[in-house]
Amino acid sequence: MTTTERDESDGRVSWGAAVAWARLISGLVMFSYVSMHLINHMAGLWSLQALDAGLALVSTIWRNPVMSVLLYGALSVHLSIALRAIFLRESFRGMAVPEMLQLGLGLLIPILLIQHVMANRYLHEAYGLNDDHTWVLVNVWVFAPWGALKMGAAILVAWTHGCTGLHLWLRYKPWYDRARPWLLTTAILVPAVALAGFVSAGKTVIDLANSPGWIQLTVEAARLPAQDYIQAALVLIDRLTIGFLIVVGAVFVLRWVRIAERRRRQGVRISYGSGHTITASRGMTVLEVSRANGIPHASVCGGRGRCSTCRIRVGQGLDGLAPPDETEAKVRRRISAPPNVRLACQTDVIDGLEVTPLLPPQKTGLGDTHGGPSYLQGRELEIAVLFADIRGFTTISEERLPYDVVFILNRYFAEMGAAIEGSGGRIDKFIGDGIMALFGVESGPEAGARQAVQAAREMARRLVELNESLSGDLPAPLRIGIGIHIGPAIVGEMGYGRVRGVTAVGDTVNTASRLESMTKDYGVQLVLSDAVAAVSGLNFGDAAKVEIDVRGRDQPLEIRTVDDALTIA
Repeated sequence: MTTTERDESDGRVSWGAAVAWARLISGLVMFSYVSMHLINHMAGLWSLQALDAGLALVSTIWRNPVMSVLLYGALSVHLSIALRAIFLRESFRGMAVPEMLQLGLGLLIPILLIQHVMANRYLHEAYGLNDDHTWVLVNVWVFAPWGALKMGAAILVAWTHGCTGLHLWLRYKPWYDRARPWLLTTAILVPAVALAGFVSAGKTVIDLANSPGWIQLTVEAARLPAQDYIQAALVLIDRLTIGFLIVVGAVFVLRWVRIAERRRRQGVRISYGSGHTITASRGMTVLEVSRANGIPHASVCGGRGRCSTCRIRVGQGLDGLAPPDETEAKVRRRISAPPNVRLACQTDVIDGLEVTPLLPPQKTGLGDTHGGPSYLQGRELEIAVLFADIRGFTTISEERLPYDVVFILNRYFAEMGAAIEGSGGRIDKFIGDGIMALFGVESGPEAGARQAVQAAREMARRLVELNESLSGDLPAPLRIGIGIHIGPAIVGEMGYGRVRGVTAVGDTVNTASRLESMTKDYGVQLVLSDAVAAVSGLNFGDAAKVEIDVRGRDQPLEIRTVDDALTIA
């Protein structure tokens, strides 16, 4: 076991992991509080009595000593963690839109809610104010109508902030894509119905305010404290708002001072595989260095150590890096990362470090969100490779209009693709009128060999049906040649920009391609290596066995030739 593996197996939880859990739990507590209040607002569509009855239930849950400590403790923890994150952040460049939205809305929430909390909960606890919904609605719809706009904005901001946080947390779960439409519908409907209830109740209050004596009775029922106490509460609201703004401003200033001082005193050099060499500060992560210097670097989760898309291959300096903490180790175990692959968001830079990002800056499918299979970063696997090609298609295409050629090829690719995928294979690419497919990438060589042979048989069956349907469009039936070989190949996600995909390279691929070409020489539909027959465990009956020399191979290769793949049992 390597040193890295021993460190990962310790199961230790880092300070960063503890902070992440505290942020998550405190956020869930506050989101539960906000959700219950929004559901309560929906009752305004029925009546003020229903609204107050719902508030009584919510107050029973949240206004007891235990839940009050939990709620305000969660608020303090969540806000402290947000300010800490701002202070420690090296750069705001490269932040994803959901991250920026969550941060901005999170800082806006206290400003919108300080007055509401102080004017109701504080006066209720300190002076016995009866802050039921009727009184609150009179306050914001009759006495200070601008308060209704502020309350509506607070509802939308708090809910959007919470939903954004949930999205950033849950989108790495395998089931999230299936649940996304339902969650999005809920995220839209809840605040929409809540605001409708709030407006409906406000309209009811405005109508009742025109009734003689109703306002006076409502004020008396509220048991307002003395005017001096109310005035003191208003002063306290202003001071708290200004104080919060000062604290936030101070955090940004201190962050700037910290970065400037550290960069002045401490500098390390980090080089990228792209050729960039950057001078950075000690304590920065590789991802922070990339963002601060405008180097494109994938990070779906925003640098929280959850998605693995920021992973890097470390060249020089690997031995000098601190071992992965539990947050990083958990993700690395999930993707079966080798020792030299680390998460950029969890790896602090050291002098002389050399790194290469392994994924493109844009999300490009195949496991980007969930980390993906380990072979995406490049791994040698024993797989079966199938090549197929239409015989004489150049002559056919020269005699037909371009539209007809495209139509025939698309019909052909659809049938052959269905045969390959239905047998458990992965289509690697279409090359002209040829197809390359991989088998056993995830299931192993034995299953891969059987799947490849099954695919060849299914391709032959579908070709018969295709020729019958195209009999009026073609002068002669389509004929195909199929070659299959099994052996070690380098498998990984390769390409450039948006043109990327899982593919395989190596001698096994080249040999399979040559076997497909040999179907012309032997006048058969299928040529497969004897290794495929042996590994698959299938019975090929009286299929001819031939020993051939393959260009680029030192040893001769035994092959089986099959006139018609449909005859394979």
